[in-house]
Amino acid sequence: MRSSLHEDDRAKKGYGTMTLIKSISGIRGTIGGKVNEGLTPVDATKFAAAYGTWLKNRNNGKVTVVIGRDARLSGEMISNLVSSTLIGLGIDVVDLGLSTTPTVEIAVPMEKAQGGIILTASHNPKQWNALKLLNEKGEFISGYDGKEVLEIAENDAYDFAEVDNLGVISMNDTYLSKHIESILNLELVNKEAIANANFSVVVDAVNSSGGIFVPALLDALGVKNVTKLYCEPTGHFPHNPEPLPEHLTDLSDKIRETKADLGITVDPDVDRLALVCEDGSMFGEEYTLVAVADYVLSKTPGSTVSNLSSTRALRDVTEAAGQSYFASAVGEVNVVAKMKAENAVIGGEGNGGVIYPASHYGRDSLVGIALFLSHLAEKQMSVTELKNSYPSYTISKNKIELTPSIDVDNVLASIAEKYAHKEVDTTDGVKIYIGKEWVHLRKSNTEPIIRIYSESQDLSAANELAERIISEIKALI
Repeated sequence: MRSSLHEDDRAKKGYGTMTLIKSISGIRGTIGGKVNEGLTPVDATKFAAAYGTWLKNRNNGKVTVVIGRDARLSGEMISNLVSSTLIGLGIDVVDLGLSTTPTVEIAVPMEKAQGGIILTASHNPKQWNALKLLNEKGEFISGYDGKEVLEIAENDAYDFAEVDNLGVISMNDTYLSKHIESILNLELVNKEAIANANFSVVVDAVNSSGGIFVPALLDALGVKNVTKLYCEPTGHFPHNPEPLPEHLTDLSDKIRETKADLGITVDPDVDRLALVCEDGSMFGEEYTLVAVADYVLSKTPGSTVSNLSSTRALRDVTEAAGQSYFASAVGEVNVVAKMKAENAVIGGEGNGGVIYPASHYGRDSLVGIALFLSHLAEKQMSVTELKNSYPSYTISKNKIELTPSIDVDNVLASIAEKYAHKEVDTTDGVKIYIGKEWVHLRKSNTEPIIRIYSESQDLSAANELAERIISEIKALI
């Protein structure tokens, strides 16, 4: 057994053998290779057919599906395969073309469609692509529904339409403006304050669709001084597209060079938002949601939700406002379900994912940008000053690799019992609150690994907490 501070993400980077991952939330993989080993045209077609069949099984009458893609090199190919397959099932397709995940999500109910497919591998490198599946509300399908889709694909249980019953495809390029208009109409978006603040902004859109959507939003909000960095939607990502500090050095340099007020960066499908301070330092992905929630709570009191692996700062800010914070299992579907159950006014994930129900139940960087800039404009302070106004925490991410013979569930149960005198949450693995610190243990679904996230006031203290738990697990086994 060994512990490590970093996951081996060779597969994530697209190195080595081809990868195909089928899950209840969709199918993702690296382009090329053999069928059922990479995301080949055959795999894309089969999975699109399974999803289309699932939609037909649950709807009487004509079925319509909205699709959109990010700027990946494989995007147009996968989009053509998916739309042709759906048409072959007798399903009508509304193709938004180059789009964003949240834009497709809002388009589904606007089009009165029965579903939607987003063609994106999110923050994964360019070798990857994926089909992410939506229901008629424009929300990710549930785990139960996802299992049904997988079963249809496994059994090749599709029945294609005869020639007179084929679907039709229509292109629709109006949703850039419709999405932005819907944001401008949100009560808490203070366009006047943003315009009067005369912000200078640098945008890094990693050469994907955010390069179109983010500058267009900023223009609509009255932000005139925008420096574009990697905003050509070529699909050639200039750096690792996950918006982590080590990937944002060019953005930091450009902010300092132009003396900008802040930097904005999004992942390829524009559902994760990270901000950079005026001195080039990171605002912190975890704090995107914290700042937006602070603003929303000041205007519309109510509960908040984030997943169990997100910063405690959201809980602190929520309780300081006299409201209730709730934690969900990891995963956007779980966050949304908890938000609905608790009637939350704001929620999301610590990866920069802001979910604002007044707009829609999906992570939306564009909504996050509008709310953050409203907050910043009304506060009349620098981004650094805003960041320093929040409780300071740092998360450490670790793992323990175990032998296959070890009962991971039993290990987690033993740790939960050991800390029963503390606040313990077993919704998703085991999360233990120790004063203002916490540690969250989750087992991998695919390998004998326990992932250990810990948070404290600085990295060394967070690492120390993780190592303490690692030692206790070693002692148990």
